[in-house]
Amino acid sequence: MAPGNLTWVTEFILMGITDLPELQVPLFFVFLVIYGLAVVGNLGTIILTSVDSRLQTPMYFFLQHLAITNLGNSTTIAPKMLVNFLAKKKTISYYCCAAQLGGFLVFMVKKIFILVTMAYDRYVTICNPLLYMVVVSRQICLLLISLIYLYSLTIALTVSSCVFSVSYCSSNVIKHFYCDNVPLLALPGSDTYGPEIAALTFSGINLFFSMIIVLISYFNIILAILRIQSSKGRQKAFSTCASHMIVVTVFYGTLLFMYLQPRTNHSLGTDKTDSVFYTLVIPMLNPLIYSLRNKDVKNALKRFLNNPCKSLKLM
Repeated sequence: MAPGNLTWVTEFILMGITDLPELQVPLFFVFLVIYGLAVVGNLGTIILTSVDSRLQTPMYFFLQHLAITNLGNSTTIAPKMLVNFLAKKKTISYYCCAAQLGGFLVFMVKKIFILVTMAYDRYVTICNPLLYMVVVSRQICLLLISLIYLYSLTIALTVSSCVFSVSYCSSNVIKHFYCDNVPLLALPGSDTYGPEIAALTFSGINLFFSMIIVLISYFNIILAILRIQSSKGRQKAFSTCASHMIVVTVFYGTLLFMYLQPRTNHSLGTDKTDSVFYTLVIPMLNPLIYSLRNKDVKNALKRFLNNPCKSLKLM
């Protein structure tokens, strides 16, 4: 029983993207289309990289897991958001909120470090092509992915436990469209200093070290490309990592824009826009970026569409 007149929270109210009634239905259809495209694109990538024998390389192995992560990330957020656009009571239970935060953190941390492994894969391809199948062997790929899954799960459980160790009371209105640690810790409750420091520390460490590895990888890649004598060779080398560079730039650019803003310029609307971008829009764009700029993926799609039964039998 709660001491005094305090009532401990058993459910939360999600404010959503906007509280304007006339925008709820239009936004429902906009985000339904975005989520639908994200599901189709990422599911298509997963199927193609599973069934096509010509896509059984380390690069496409990591691309497959990036697609799984994108699909998981958007599915953790979008269904509840879509329901709330049409619901009168925009609530989420205490335990569902904890599960949503945990799922979001798992997929975000996984995405960060899968992008790191993809940068390392491109670095080895350009800078050490003769050692590629040794340095990025099937066993090493499986080990890297296993470590990423284990690490992301550990971080998610640690941060979620810290956030939900706070005893929330009085207000239960989350000024966001999903359960994120920042708006949760802004609610009235017991001391939030420890959980805030823990969440900020883990976010900062993951972002900083992953960015350092990506920047070092691409610095060496650019140096290696510039040393190539022929323009055709430079173009071919650049094309192998162009898609990944675009994805990394968009993803890290969004995160840096959100985290490096001065507090005086910080607003709830900006946070929601950034969150929409990296939880829903980027997972929708990634399959398009990789497929439109990649002949192997386009050819694999053509082979699959021409004879899907034959392709599925190879699974």
